[in-house]
Amino acid sequence: MLVTLDPAVRLYEYTAMRSKPAFPGARPYESAAASETPRAVKGRGTVWAIEHRFSRERHEPFDDGWGTQVAESPRDAQAGASRATAVTEEQVRSLLAANQSPDVGFELSINPYRGCEHGCIYCYARPTHGWLNLSPGVDFETRIVAKVNAAQVLRRELAAPGYVPRPLNIGSVTDAYQPAERRLGITRGVIEVLAEHRHAFSVITKSSGVERDLDLIAPMAADRLAAAYVSVTTLDSRLARTLEPRAAAPARRLLTIERLARAGVPVGVSVSPLIPFLNEPELERILQAARDAGARCAFSIPIRLPWEVAPLFEQWLQQHYPQRAARVLARIRDMRGGRLNDPDFGTRMSGTGEWAALLSQRLARACRQLGLDQESFELDLSQFRRPEVPAVPPPRGAAHTTGRVTSGQGELF
Repeated sequence: MLVTLDPAVRLYEYTAMRSKPAFPGARPYESAAASETPRAVKGRGTVWAIEHRFSRERHEPFDDGWGTQVAESPRDAQAGASRATAVTEEQVRSLLAANQSPDVGFELSINPYRGCEHGCIYCYARPTHGWLNLSPGVDFETRIVAKVNAAQVLRRELAAPGYVPRPLNIGSVTDAYQPAERRLGITRGVIEVLAEHRHAFSVITKSSGVERDLDLIAPMAADRLAAAYVSVTTLDSRLARTLEPRAAAPARRLLTIERLARAGVPVGVSVSPLIPFLNEPELERILQAARDAGARCAFSIPIRLPWEVAPLFEQWLQQHYPQRAARVLARIRDMRGGRLNDPDFGTRMSGTGEWAALLSQRLARACRQLGLDQESFELDLSQFRRPEVPAVPPPRGAAHTTGRVTSGQGELF
């Protein structure tokens, strides 16, 4: 299937100097003058419709004589790039994604949405849009897929005779409380099923939308069945507006921590990703602010840039922090064995080298001083009650790619 995208956002090649492709099979990005880089669009992490790694086609504007070619200036292309978010509703056949990664604290995950409107430029989930033949760039944050039958599918999967409850996380790939959730309520439906059958879970989010579901989460937390983690990457609202353009403001996230803690929900803070010379200097202050708001545990992961995320992040640096770009990238390579991404178990979550070791020491010392020593909360899986009524089998003709994509999301861990 050939997906037709707005040609305006395909007008520009990546402008930073590169001598090698960003990923196997990709052609090298050509250098260009900095003046050719399109300006950032407010509310979007990127306007670049970078080709995904599976693509065998390259799109370029062509003047067919009918006045359809977009203008050749960055300013005109930018106007076309400010498109509205489109949400596609999908009937899925499976929901629970298993992973065997030894370096994450859960074995099952639920992600009610593919793509994320928050538009975080560093998001390691961006490459998953390539499986849908969509761009990991602008498409990832403007073309969202909503798993509208998630609650029904979850009930069926929990009812399976061989199902055994395991540590479960909601929102580990894309945010379960992104803007589309306000209207669709898919995440709430999932939590209702988990609450009904006493299945323990944790949720991680950047959104204050999680407060809406406190009527479900708080009673479960009282029985050691629920915990929440809020991602706070910076206290600098200016940095947050470009780094995570449609996520909640830093002060609002701290308020969410406070409200969750006040309701009796165990709350942790994720200071991730930690980006050298951008939010890294704030590490101790973020932990202090989160602790003061009510957080009881903390963790942090140095930034990693898999697949198409690397050139997207490099372009973002050139747009917003050109004077720091070289230093930031050099330090990331120092922590990733000379690369921008290290996918190896055991090192990808912590990095390697002296700089990674220094960050680990700073994190450990700050957590020890603030009483945030533990990384996660232990929940009670023994209370699970299997659904008694046999669930309806998946409908014929349901999205045949769902199993592959869901499995692929799990493979990110």
